[in-house]
This record gives sequence, structure tokens and C-alpha cells, in this order.
Amino acid sequence: MDTIIKDSLAKSLSYDTYRKMVGDLLDERKSTGPNQSEALLNYSSLNDARMNRLDKKTKLSDATIEALKTTKTPQTWLMITEGWCGDAAQIGPVINKMSLETDKVDFKVVLRDENEDLMNQFLTNGSKSIPKLVVLDENNEVISSWGPRPSIATKMVNDYKEKHGGLDADFKRDLQVWYNKNKGENIQEDIVAFLEK
Repeated sequence: MDTIIKDSLAKSLSYDTYRKMVGDLLDERKSTGPNQSEALLNYSSLNDARMNRLDKKTKLSDATIEALKTTKTPQTWLMITEGWCGDAAQIGPVINKMSLETDKVDFKVVLRDENEDLMNQFLTNGSKSIPKLVVLDENNEVISSWGPRPSIATKMVNDYKEKHGGLDADFKRDLQVWYNKNKGENIQEDIVAFLEK
């Protein structure tokens, strides 16, 4: 695991560099990852617009800011993602905004499909679900991991799958509406909860 983490960190990008890369790829009519399709391109384009909006409009609660300001342990937040992922587009800007509130957090991004060994260490029910946030201490040991969705969204997904056997386009649209209404509050609560452990 140490080698996997070390290799992934060596390939990691800052959030700003990741955002620029996604935009540059879109200019070439491409998405991140080895698979290219019109659908992935459309998702990436939609997500880029979402991230642009959320990068500007995301507000952190006073409780979140206080928790981040009082964090004593230096850590790296390593997010596994891809530009076409709808959940990641909602989550990444919030995590970035949180990381900017403290000098104790170094936020890095890696692409899932370029870091398969890392992704395989953090599967969700056997699947390569993203985004996944891996929290590392100052020695790059794993403290915690989180994702691919905040706790309320995870319950929504699990309840819908139990009732309908899977996720459809209507649910995915409803989930994006929930993200917009929640304004990143549940993401902040979840991450503050593991900061305080």
C-alpha cells in the first residue's frame, strides 16, 4: 500500500491544475480517462459548468470553518475522480473550499483510471465508485476514506436501489437537484465528523 500511495501522490495534481486539465480536454472535445464517447463528453461539459459555478458560490458554514481552523494534524486529502463523474462535480469544489481554510490540509487529485491500484484499495461494495477521498497523515499513512457520496445521498441511492433494483435517469436528475438544494452542507458535516475523530 505504501508504494501505491507514493506512486499516486507523485502523479497527483492540485485542484486548480485538475480543473484546467478538464477544461483543456473539453477544448479538444475529450473527457478524462481512456474511454471517449459523446456521452462522457456531454457529462464532462455539464460537470465543468457545475464546478465553475460551485467554485464561485460554495459557502462553508461557521462550524466547518471553525473545525478546519482548529485542525492540528497535517494531512493530505487525495481525491480519486474523473471529469465525467456527476457526484465528483458536486463534491470536489466543496472539498477544495474546505482545504483552503487551513494550512494543515494539502488537497490533491488523481484520476481513477490512471491509478487503478489505488482505486482497488478503496472500492465501494466491490465497485470503483468515485469520487473517493483518501485522507493521509504526515507520513502518508491512511487515516480515513470517504465517498463516493455524502451520507444523505448514499442513503437516497441505497433506498432507491432497494426499491427499484438500480438507478435510472430520473433518480440521477433528482440526486443533482438534492445536491443543489443541500449546497454542500452534508459534505461538510461528513468531513468535519472524521476530522474530529
